[in-house]
Amino acid sequence: MKSPCIKVCEFDQDICVGCGRSKREIKAWKSLDKAERRALLAEAELRLLSLEATGRRKY
Repeated sequence: MKSPCIKVCEFDQDICVGCGRSKREIKAWKSLDKAERRALLAEAELRLLSLEATGRRKY
């Protein structure tokens, strides 16, 4: 499974506004199994929606 990184790497309260993951989650990505990655992607998508709704995501 490919990383969701879009090479933005700007953080708002420890969450990347490009991919929606925390710094800890980004570091752990390679060690996660498929199920863990899917769950993390779902959480990250919700975070990105929240950032968009509050105007803190511009990508």
